Formats: sequence, structure tokens, C-alpha cells
Amino acid sequence: MTRILTRSDLEAVLEPAACTAVLKDGFRNTDSRSATGQRVRTDLPFPGTATALIPGLLPGIDAYTVKVNAKFPAGRPALRGVICLHSGQDGELLALMDSATITAWRTGLAAALGTHVLAAPDPGGDAVLGVIGAGAQADLMVRGLRSMRGFREVVVYDTDPARAAAFTARYGGRALGSPADVAAAAGVVLLATWSRTPLLHLADTRPGQHVTSLGADEPGKQELSADLLASALLVVDDRELAAAAGALAAAGLPASAARATLGEVLRGDRPGRTSLTQRTVYAPVGLPWQDLALAWLAYEHAERRGIGTRTDLLF
Repeated sequence: MTRILTRSDLEAVLEPAACTAVLKDGFRNTDSRSATGQRVRTDLPFPGTATALIPGLLPGIDAYTVKVNAKFPAGRPALRGVICLHSGQDGELLALMDSATITAWRTGLAAALGTHVLAAPDPGGDAVLGVIGAGAQADLMVRGLRSMRGFREVVVYDTDPARAAAFTARYGGRALGSPADVAAAAGVVLLATWSRTPLLHLADTRPGQHVTSLGADEPGKQELSADLLASALLVVDDRELAAAAGALAAAGLPASAARATLGEVLRGDRPGRTSLTQRTVYAPVGLPWQDLALAWLAYEHAERRGIGTRTDLLF
């Protein structure tokens, strides 16, 4: 039998702290896994792209995921698709899940984790958080980050003023007129957009500032300029993928431009921030194992609580 989990089902079983914990464990342990996840992407004769992430694997979980997404920037939501959770014993289809929800949660919360690890400490919670692109991933990032550190204010820019206003209504703060205005006001800046030209350059930032870029997750998308990436302590989730299809590729930089992966920093294999005046950047692409981390967590909770619809999909 296969359990079908909709967006509302997933939101009933997922909780930010538990999700962040399994993501943190995943970053620490995935480098020891022999099987490498793959991202497959193609343009379409429509205003969007098709993407698949295979296979999602983690040590200690006897299952794997296959994710298939449609990415249409003008859509609401812009990402739609399904995550298939399969048994590692016999391939049984254990669950079908809404991929937009899992993707937003794992991307936003993993970004919150990377941001917290790399940003300068702020014991008083007096820092200003900047958000450029007020969508679902930014929303989860703010929720996750607020569980780890405090912020005095949230400043927001979005090309859609109504969406920026709704975001500030949820979290307090104010909407600003441009990405540069956000960077000027905030000590920590998150970008989560569909931009194909840099929104921030080195001159827009200052020493000690941290920037997390979520939008450069496929060829052609770019949020940060090459001079900013080259001048900062740059951390990614996967060097080769970042150089092939992420922030490094968009800026024309090699894999060696990334000083560390987040897993290396969390394990202590490489240092993160080493001074209060250092610029830091976290620029992940998103990895298949992250889908499994949250899908397995959701599946276990749904099984125990009887949430979702069980059906026989064999024909």
C-alpha cells in the first residue's frame, strides 16, 4: 500500500526543529555515502523547465527518493511535482508526497542552518535580517533561522509589492525599494529569486556581512556577482554541482572557488567564519538526500498518526 501525503498532510507532520536536526545530521554524514545523487534538468517548449533529482540516499535509512518537478516561474506555486519514496528492500512505493512542500521546507531550513553556522554571532538579537524574494523558501528560512537566533527587524524586497507587504505582515519589519537597499540595511541577507542577472555586487555589501543565495539552483540563474563570490568566504553544499549548475557556474568560477562545503564546516574538517570582518556567502544548489531526510521523517510520523490516504497503486 502507498501513502499519499498532500501539502496539508505534510504541514501537519513536519516541524522546523525536527527537520533542521535531520538535515544537520545529513550534512555531517553524506560524504561517506558512495552513491552520488544526480540532478537532471531540461528546457521545455513552454515557459518552464523539468527537473528530476535521483536518488535521495542517506546512511541508516533503508529507502530512497525520486523527485520530479515542473518549474514555472509565473506559476503560483512556481514549483509543482511529486516525491516518490521507495523501499530499499524491494522497491515498494511507500509514499507519494507533494514535492513543493518538501522542497520548500528542506531548502529553506537547510539554508537557515547554513546561515546560522556562517553568519557573525549576534548574542543580543539586535541584527537586521534582509530578505530578497519573499516566497515559500524565504518563509521557511526565516522560520528556521528565528529558532536559532533573534533579529530586531526584517526588511524585505520583492518584485511583487503585495507579496513583500504580506511577508512583512507575517514577520514584522518593512518593505524596501531594491535589493541594494536591503543589503544596506541588513547584517544577514537571504536571496530566493528567479533572477538571471546579479542582484547584489561586492560594492553593495560590507565587511562582516553574511549572504545566503538560494536562487542559483540551475544553469542561467544568478543572484550574486563574481566579484562578491570571489571576495567572500564561499561555502556550498556540493563543489562540483555548484560549478556545473549553481552560483559558481553562473559567475564563471571554478569549483575551487568554494572554500568549503557545509558538511565540512559542520564536521570541523574546514573552518567557517574566522573573523567578525569576514564576508561570508552560503550558495547551495540543493541535493537529493535532503528530499529523503524530510520525506522519511514525514512518512514515519504519518504512519504513526494515520495521516494521509492509503491506496493500492498496482494495476
